[in-house]
Amino acid sequence: MADIRVPRNSWVVVCDGGKALIMQNDGDVMGVDLKVRETLAQPNEPDRELGTGKPGKAHASNGTGGSAVQETDWHEQAEADFLKQIAYKLDHLIRNNDASNIVLVAPPRALGTLRANLSIEAQAVISAEIAKDYTNLPIDQIERHLVA
Repeated sequence: MADIRVPRNSWVVVCDGGKALIMQNDGDVMGVDLKVRETLAQPNEPDRELGTGKPGKAHASNGTGGSAVQETDWHEQAEADFLKQIAYKLDHLIRNNDASNIVLVAPPRALGTLRANLSIEAQAVISAEIAKDYTNLPIDQIERHLVA
C-alpha cells in the first residue's frame, strides 16, 4: 500500500455496494482513532422484490425474427444507486462539515462507480483511495490497516 496519511479530523469513508461507514479521525497520523459519524446500509432484497416479471422480447422490424432481451440485474442496479448516494454524501461532507481530507476505501468495482459520480470538489479533497473491502471489519482492524 502506498504512503497513506490520515491526519486529525480527516474523514474515512469505507463502503461497498450495500454498506457505508463514514468515520472521522479523532487521533493523529500515527495513532488513528476512527469515530463512526454515520452508517448507511441498503436493504438486500431478493430479485423478485426489486424487479418485475419475465424479461421482454424484441422483434425485428423486417421479418418474423425475434430475440430475448437480457434481464436487468436488479442487485447490480441497486448497488450502483447506493454508491451514487455515497458520492452525494461526500459532497455533503465537504459543504456542511468542511471536510478537506477524505480517504476512500472500497472494492475496485465500487471505486470505479464512485469515481464516475464524484463531483470535482469531492475529487479534489480525496487524499487517498484504497481498493480493498473493509466494510465488514471491526473499526480497530480498519485503523490498523490504515497505519500499516
